[in-house]
Amino acid sequence: MTEHLVGLLLGAEEDWPQAFEELMRRVGPVTAPDGTTHEVRSERLTIEPFNLRDKPRTDLVIDRLAHWYYHPREWLKKVSLMDDVYLLNSPFTFQSMEKHSAYCALMRLGMHVPETVLVPYKNPVDNVRWAYTSSKYNRSFDLDSVAAELGYPMFMKPFDGGAWRGVSMISGVDDLHRSYDDSGEMLMHLQRAVDGFEVFARALTIGPETMVMKFRPDEPMHDRYEVAYDFLTPEVGAETRTIAQTVNAFFRWEFNSCEMLVKDGVVYPIDYANACPDVAVTSLHYYFPWAIKSLLKWSIFCTVTGRKGYSQVDTGPWFDVADADTDYETKLEAYQRLSDEYFETEKYRDFVEHSLGHVDEMVLDWVLSDDFDRLLVETVKSTYPQHEHERFLGHFRGLTGLWAKDEEKILG
Repeated sequence: MTEHLVGLLLGAEEDWPQAFEELMRRVGPVTAPDGTTHEVRSERLTIEPFNLRDKPRTDLVIDRLAHWYYHPREWLKKVSLMDDVYLLNSPFTFQSMEKHSAYCALMRLGMHVPETVLVPYKNPVDNVRWAYTSSKYNRSFDLDSVAAELGYPMFMKPFDGGAWRGVSMISGVDDLHRSYDDSGEMLMHLQRAVDGFEVFARALTIGPETMVMKFRPDEPMHDRYEVAYDFLTPEVGAETRTIAQTVNAFFRWEFNSCEMLVKDGVVYPIDYANACPDVAVTSLHYYFPWAIKSLLKWSIFCTVTGRKGYSQVDTGPWFDVADADTDYETKLEAYQRLSDEYFETEKYRDFVEHSLGHVDEMVLDWVLSDDFDRLLVETVKSTYPQHEHERFLGHFRGLTGLWAKDEEKILG
């Protein structure tokens, strides 16, 4: 039996790691399509000095930390370059391909990204060379004119983004100057709002698995994901999945969320570079079992099959499609083919059917178990004040119970 280790590089999270660890334990030995037998375990990784020639024990790392903690980020780079450890996600692309690059790439690919302008820093950056460079090369500009040309309403948001940090709605000149003054040393985009949109869709993608959810950003976190089944037409739903998977396959991201607005049947991608997408049970609730199950399946597939990781972006095949004289729908079909090729979707589906056919029922049994309820209770008690415990326990039990009922119908 071949043994594999999945490392979890974590910050302050407890709910989904506990869920992932429990389900990994329940999977048992995995028989690959070639008849070989494999045992896949998970382990939480610690942060300590490392020799660049040390051999890691992990085959794959799920990273939730390195986008802000540089020491483990450099360890991830080392194990990727020297030891071929598979990374979800690779800091090589997430470090350099932030939201600004993602906007540029999707514009080049022909997606309906709203008009976007990058404006210089409001305040000088902390660098002794700033004054000279600014006086010699920075061209003065009229912020009001830039905004007027873009058109109100708009959003101001950091070029690198993350957790809605620094995002503000701009309805007029007063909002514009207030938000720009508050931006300080953050480098900001101005992006035209999609006024009067009908649906805010958020797609969570893990490998080739994508769940498109109806999102309500103005609601409290526990109510932002609405359980809705047919809120998009089949055509628009397919387009949102293709856009989400295109983003990931293009940048070599494998665990990411993509936000899109839908108006008059047109899909506008607005945010799609999330190094640490939200998978908390208190946020996803109904969709939480799907997310952990998908992460489990993809991690096992990558380790057992020895899937090769990529640290660099290969733009050529994508830009060949983008630059071809074809319509948008034809381009989408080509992007989906490239995405399926990158994620080995057919091979993955065959692997799941052959080697992980028991996982769906196993996850359903777990959600219906006392173990899962204990996880809910622990999470609610650690997240909300005591006087709200019963309210939120009822809320999350109801939503995850609804998932279990729906899953039972699917599994027959």
